[in-house]
Amino acid sequence: MKRIILTGGGTAGHVTPNIALMPALQKKGFDIRYIGSKNGMEREMIKDIHIPYYGISSGKLRRYFDIKNFTDPFRVMKGYIEARSIMRKLKPDIVFSKGGFVTVPVVMAAKHKGIPVIIHESDMTPGLANKLALPSASKVCCNFPETLKHLPEGKAVLTGSPIRRELFEGDKKKGLQFCGFNSDKPVLLIMGGSLGSVAINNAVRGELDTLLETFQIAHLCGKGNLDTSLDGKKGYAQFEFVSDELNDLFACTDLMISRAGANAICEILALRKPNVLIPLSAKASRGDQILNAASFEKQGYSYVLQEEDVTNESLLKAVQTIYKDRDKYIQNMNKSKLADPIATIMDLVDELTAK
Repeated sequence: MKRIILTGGGTAGHVTPNIALMPALQKKGFDIRYIGSKNGMEREMIKDIHIPYYGISSGKLRRYFDIKNFTDPFRVMKGYIEARSIMRKLKPDIVFSKGGFVTVPVVMAAKHKGIPVIIHESDMTPGLANKLALPSASKVCCNFPETLKHLPEGKAVLTGSPIRRELFEGDKKKGLQFCGFNSDKPVLLIMGGSLGSVAINNAVRGELDTLLETFQIAHLCGKGNLDTSLDGKKGYAQFEFVSDELNDLFACTDLMISRAGANAICEILALRKPNVLIPLSAKASRGDQILNAASFEKQGYSYVLQEEDVTNESLLKAVQTIYKDRDKYIQNMNKSKLADPIATIMDLVDELTAK
């Protein structure tokens, strides 16, 4: 039996693609182990699916001044020593890294032990953690054609992001029932991220009556952002977040408004949902969502509205445009070459473990 170590942490976006790969790995007979940080959110996500988990020390490597910059390098070094010890004990055939700072010592330890490593970069340009890990990688997977020029020649492979199979198994009828909707009007799903977006929430609610003339609206508004004055409004269902019912909600959705995180937009592409992307502002991030959205707009998959330009009127225009041209957007998405990211990545795993 071959053994693979998966690693990734810090955010759900660095864990869920690893989880999406697991059924295909198990079908191939791989023994799966996971390395993450000792106290990161990835620990609970992996323990919930009963995969053996190994926690190591990790530290964030920052481009800006912070007092922790003086102590975190020692945590990274400790994590490297711990990762080498785990490699020596488990003797994996391959390592797959999804990113996050906890992966840097893991990837470097694998390189030291002569173990092949596949890295997956979700965003348009590599983040700092993956930049540090690139020299140790055998192959580097990415989501965007534009990313290839930022990666080492001979290592880069355009794969797309692994998507959970259950995402495609939702029940439209259950989704409509969950929201209290019927089949008379199309469903507009709004996802502003786990914390929500004040700009998106305000613009949606500012044009709510006009939008409800055409659509039923499922609004994932983020923690603490429910508007109780709208409870019971016909055709409008608001939630802080949705977990178990999300697949059913996707099944009944006709078009979407979403942030432009790499995993989120790859799921939208896989589901072929016409969409308006409102990327997180560069003031609140390193600008990766803006680049992600620009790529999807260029390929004809999405209508993009910058957060600074969000008003009641601009949001309404975006939704009306995407709905009017929805068939064109679906046709463009159907032409995507990223048809089966899991199969492409599994081919790389087979190639590297066959040597």
